Amino acid sequence: MPRPIEALIHPAALAHNLARARAAAPDARVWAVVKAGAYGHGIERAYPGLRGADGFALLDLAEAQQLRALDWRGPILLLEGCFEARDLELCSRLNLWHVIHTEAQIDWLAAHKTHTPHRVFLKLNSGMNRLGLRPAAFRAAWTRLNALPQVDEISLMTHFADADGERGVARQLAVFEAATHDLPGERSLANSAALLRHGLRNDWVRAGIVCYGSAPDFPAHDIRHWGLQPAMTLRSRLIATQTLAAGESVGYGSAFTAAAAMRIGVVACGYADGYPRHAGTDTPVLVDGVRTGTLGRVSMDMLAVDLTPVPGAAIGSEVTLWGQGPGGSWLAIDDVAHAAGTIGYELMCALAPRVPVHVSD
Repeated sequence: MPRPIEALIHPAALAHNLARARAAAPDARVWAVVKAGAYGHGIERAYPGLRGADGFALLDLAEAQQLRALDWRGPILLLEGCFEARDLELCSRLNLWHVIHTEAQIDWLAAHKTHTPHRVFLKLNSGMNRLGLRPAAFRAAWTRLNALPQVDEISLMTHFADADGERGVARQLAVFEAATHDLPGERSLANSAALLRHGLRNDWVRAGIVCYGSAPDFPAHDIRHWGLQPAMTLRSRLIATQTLAAGESVGYGSAFTAAAAMRIGVVACGYADGYPRHAGTDTPVLVDGVRTGTLGRVSMDMLAVDLTPVPGAAIGSEVTLWGQGPGGSWLAIDDVAHAAGTIGYELMCALAPRVPVHVSD
């Protein structure tokens, strides 16, 4: 039989989470953000759960082609715009909307020959200092774009640096409003954190991590607070059990030593599967739906778990590394990521190619 590890993608959870984002901004249209292969879920697997979105936002032209091949005929937005001038040919052919964040992209567009004008989103650098025109250059860029026959409609956007933290969005929102207050066009400002935490809504909201069942402002709030469901499950099984005597250790570096006699389980999952190597003892895990913790170091193919709370566990018992467990149990990916000193986004995107991925019923 194959090694007993797999990932499950849950379309019903994706649809539920998308509906939660829509409910938070009932008058806005919703982008489902599917960059990075739908945050590691796979575009083709996530699409059935997210097709209720008003549009899809992503980075790669190949991902845009994939969506068109799935028969999506609605809006697709390239969040980083074109990377070179010839990308505009595919934008014309696939009817892609694209972000303009630098003068070079305006130059490419001005030289582009197309029969159908493009829908563009002009991005303001309101303080994130990654992409976007600074406020002093923004209006001139808008004027240039507005004069081009290659441009149909100009929407305005920015991205918040601190929507998930204490600084919030007020400072950048003020910059955006000052730079754009009398310019026409639809607005797109809110990412998941700005939408849920701050209630910010404009013409288009960008539902990213919220779609995948991770809280955008964890640990301030968890997914139960926001009414979200895990959209990815990583699960395996116990392949061995051991009984440690007091003073015995387990795993490389003897990183965990038993204080008293205890029973442990060995799980077919390790860092080569995408589980975080830096997850230490007591990182949460479910065994047969019961919450317990890891012990010692994570190795390439295995990790150890404490079976004290699950005395009936045996070889073959189901282990939920994150996501939906048996009997209605679940383990939020944020809990695992927090214990490992990272974020849920990284764990989703780090799922290893050797892990079989299936779509749940």
